[in-house]
Amino acid sequence: MSDAFDTLTSVLQPAPEPGRTPGRIGMAILMVLWAGLAALCFVVAVPGWKLATGAAGTPGTLTVLSCEDLGQGRHDCRGRFTPDGGGGAVAVDASPDSGAGDVRRARLAPEGDRAVPTGTAGVLAALTMPFLGVGVTAFLPYVLLYVFGVRRGRRGAVILGSVLTAVSLVGVVAGLFAASA
Repeated sequence: MSDAFDTLTSVLQPAPEPGRTPGRIGMAILMVLWAGLAALCFVVAVPGWKLATGAAGTPGTLTVLSCEDLGQGRHDCRGRFTPDGGGGAVAVDASPDSGAGDVRRARLAPEGDRAVPTGTAGVLAALTMPFLGVGVTAFLPYVLLYVFGVRRGRRGAVILGSVLTAVSLVGVVAGLFAASA
Protein backbone atom coordinates (compact mmCIF):
# COMPACT_ATOMS: atom_id res chain seq x y z
CA MET A 1 0.00 0.00 0.00
CA SER A 2 2.91 2.32 0.73
CA ASP A 3 4.17 1.94 -2.84
CA ALA A 4 0.83 3.16 -4.16
CA PHE A 5 1.08 6.39 -2.16
CA ASP A 6 4.73 6.88 -3.17
CA THR A 7 3.72 6.49 -6.81
CA LEU A 8 0.81 8.90 -6.37
CA THR A 9 2.94 11.54 -4.65
CA SER A 10 5.70 11.21 -7.25
CA VAL A 11 3.16 11.74 -10.03
CA LEU A 12 1.81 14.83 -8.26
CA GLN A 13 5.27 16.42 -8.06
CA PRO A 14 5.97 18.05 -11.40
CA ALA A 15 9.58 18.78 -12.19
CA PRO A 16 9.57 22.48 -13.04
CA GLU A 17 11.87 23.73 -15.74
CA PRO A 18 14.36 26.40 -14.67
CA GLY A 19 12.76 29.84 -14.71
CA ARG A 20 9.24 28.46 -15.18
CA THR A 21 7.99 28.84 -11.58
CA PRO A 22 6.15 31.95 -10.40
CA GLY A 23 8.73 32.68 -7.70
CA ARG A 24 8.09 33.28 -4.02
CA ILE A 25 5.93 36.37 -4.39
CA GLY A 26 3.94 34.89 -7.27
CA MET A 27 3.43 31.63 -5.37
CA ALA A 28 2.30 33.54 -2.27
CA ILE A 29 -0.22 35.46 -4.38
CA LEU A 30 -1.50 32.21 -5.90
CA MET A 31 -1.91 30.60 -2.47
CA VAL A 32 -3.79 33.63 -1.12
CA LEU A 33 -6.08 33.62 -4.17
CA TRP A 34 -6.68 29.88 -3.72
CA ALA A 35 -7.60 30.32 -0.06
CA GLY A 36 -9.74 33.34 -0.99
CA LEU A 37 -11.66 31.29 -3.54
CA ALA A 38 -12.41 28.68 -0.89
CA ALA A 39 -13.49 31.35 1.60
CA LEU A 40 -15.75 32.89 -1.04
CA CYS A 41 -17.65 29.58 -1.31
CA PHE A 42 -18.52 29.86 2.38
CA VAL A 43 -19.30 33.59 2.38
CA VAL A 44 -21.66 33.31 -0.60
CA ALA A 45 -23.59 30.51 1.13
CA VAL A 46 -24.36 32.42 4.36
CA PRO A 47 -27.58 34.21 3.25
CA GLY A 48 -29.10 31.02 1.82
CA TRP A 49 -28.04 29.05 4.91
CA LYS A 50 -29.69 31.59 7.22
CA LEU A 51 -32.93 31.39 5.23
CA ALA A 52 -32.95 27.58 4.95
CA THR A 53 -32.34 27.10 8.68
CA GLY A 54 -34.91 29.70 9.73
CA ALA A 55 -32.43 32.20 11.20
CA ALA A 56 -33.66 34.91 8.84
CA GLY A 57 -36.64 35.70 6.69
CA THR A 58 -40.39 35.28 6.97
CA PRO A 59 -41.84 31.74 7.09
CA GLY A 60 -44.55 30.75 4.66
CA THR A 61 -45.46 28.74 1.59
CA LEU A 62 -43.98 29.09 -1.88
CA THR A 63 -46.06 28.16 -4.90
CA VAL A 64 -44.10 28.06 -8.15
CA LEU A 65 -46.27 29.59 -10.85
CA SER A 66 -44.08 29.39 -13.95
CA CYS A 67 -40.64 28.36 -15.15
CA GLU A 68 -39.25 29.76 -18.38
CA ASP A 69 -36.61 27.76 -20.24
CA LEU A 70 -33.65 30.04 -20.96
CA GLY A 71 -31.77 27.39 -22.93
CA GLN A 72 -28.61 25.40 -22.09
CA GLY A 73 -30.30 23.82 -19.05
CA ARG A 74 -31.08 27.16 -17.39
CA HIS A 75 -34.51 28.15 -16.06
CA ASP A 76 -36.07 31.29 -14.67
CA CYS A 77 -38.85 30.48 -12.22
CA ARG A 78 -41.43 32.80 -10.69
CA GLY A 79 -43.65 32.09 -7.74
CA ARG A 80 -46.03 33.39 -5.12
CA PHE A 81 -45.05 33.47 -1.46
CA THR A 82 -47.81 33.44 1.15
CA PRO A 83 -46.62 34.37 4.67
CA ASP A 84 -47.73 32.20 7.60
CA GLY A 85 -48.67 35.24 9.68
CA GLY A 86 -51.23 36.42 7.16
CA GLY A 87 -51.00 39.27 4.77
CA GLY A 88 -50.98 39.40 1.03
CA ALA A 89 -49.10 37.06 -1.26
CA VAL A 90 -45.84 38.37 -2.69
CA ALA A 91 -44.47 37.71 -6.18
CA VAL A 92 -40.96 36.25 -5.84
CA ASP A 93 -38.19 34.55 -7.77
CA ALA A 94 -38.16 30.82 -7.13
CA SER A 95 -35.21 28.46 -7.28
CA PRO A 96 -34.28 27.68 -10.91
CA ASP A 97 -34.49 23.95 -10.17
CA SER A 98 -38.19 24.24 -9.25
CA GLY A 99 -41.02 23.08 -11.42
CA ALA A 100 -44.25 24.89 -12.20
CA GLY A 101 -46.89 23.85 -9.67
CA ASP A 102 -44.44 22.98 -6.87
CA VAL A 103 -45.68 23.94 -3.40
CA ARG A 104 -43.08 24.04 -0.61
CA ARG A 105 -42.38 25.42 2.82
CA ALA A 106 -40.04 28.37 2.35
CA ARG A 107 -38.72 31.57 3.84
CA LEU A 108 -38.96 34.97 2.22
CA ALA A 109 -35.63 36.80 2.01
CA PRO A 110 -35.53 40.10 3.94
CA GLU A 111 -35.27 41.92 0.60
CA GLY A 112 -38.62 40.36 -0.36
CA ASP A 113 -37.49 39.31 -3.83
CA ARG A 114 -36.90 35.57 -3.43
CA ALA A 115 -38.05 32.61 -1.39
CA VAL A 116 -35.76 29.77 -0.31
CA PRO A 117 -37.04 26.27 0.54
CA THR A 118 -36.62 25.19 4.17
CA GLY A 119 -36.39 21.81 5.86
CA THR A 120 -33.90 19.07 5.06
CA ALA A 121 -33.94 19.70 1.32
CA GLY A 122 -33.40 23.43 1.78
CA VAL A 123 -30.53 22.94 4.23
CA LEU A 124 -28.81 20.39 1.98
CA ALA A 125 -29.20 22.72 -0.99
CA ALA A 126 -27.74 25.59 1.06
CA LEU A 127 -24.75 23.42 1.98
CA THR A 128 -23.78 22.82 -1.67
CA MET A 129 -21.44 25.82 -1.83
CA PRO A 130 -19.70 25.12 1.51
CA PHE A 131 -19.08 21.53 0.39
CA LEU A 132 -17.63 22.93 -2.83
CA GLY A 133 -15.36 25.12 -0.68
CA VAL A 134 -14.14 21.99 1.12
CA GLY A 135 -13.27 20.47 -2.25
CA VAL A 136 -11.45 23.61 -3.34
CA THR A 137 -9.21 23.52 -0.27
CA ALA A 138 -8.71 19.74 -0.24
CA PHE A 139 -5.20 19.69 -1.69
CA LEU A 140 -4.08 23.11 -0.46
CA PRO A 141 -2.09 21.56 2.44
CA TYR A 142 -0.18 19.33 0.01
CA VAL A 143 0.59 22.25 -2.30
CA LEU A 144 1.80 24.36 0.62
CA LEU A 145 4.11 21.55 1.75
CA TYR A 146 5.41 21.22 -1.79
CA VAL A 147 5.93 24.96 -2.28
CA PHE A 148 7.84 25.32 0.98
CA GLY A 149 9.91 22.22 0.22
CA VAL A 150 8.69 20.26 3.24
CA ARG A 151 8.96 16.56 2.46
CA ARG A 152 7.63 15.27 5.75
CA GLY A 153 3.85 14.97 5.85
CA ARG A 154 3.16 14.99 2.12
CA ARG A 155 1.70 11.47 2.20
CA GLY A 156 -0.71 12.50 4.94
CA ALA A 157 -1.62 15.61 2.97
CA VAL A 158 -2.45 13.47 -0.08
CA ILE A 159 -4.62 11.19 2.06
CA LEU A 160 -6.34 14.18 3.67
CA GLY A 161 -6.89 15.80 0.26
CA SER A 162 -8.40 12.60 -1.13
CA VAL A 163 -10.78 12.21 1.83
CA LEU A 164 -11.83 15.87 1.68
CA THR A 165 -12.42 15.62 -2.06
CA ALA A 166 -14.64 12.56 -1.56
CA VAL A 167 -16.59 14.30 1.23
CA SER A 168 -16.96 17.37 -0.96
CA LEU A 169 -18.23 15.35 -3.89
CA VAL A 170 -20.82 13.55 -1.76
CA GLY A 171 -21.96 16.85 -0.20
CA VAL A 172 -22.26 18.69 -3.51
CA VAL A 173 -24.16 15.83 -5.16
CA ALA A 174 -26.50 15.52 -2.15
CA GLY A 175 -27.13 19.27 -2.21
CA LEU A 176 -27.86 19.26 -5.93
CA PHE A 177 -30.28 16.34 -5.59
CA ALA A 178 -31.98 17.99 -2.61
CA ALA A 179 -32.35 21.25 -4.53
CA SER A 180 -34.04 19.50 -7.43
CA ALA A 181 -36.37 17.41 -5.21
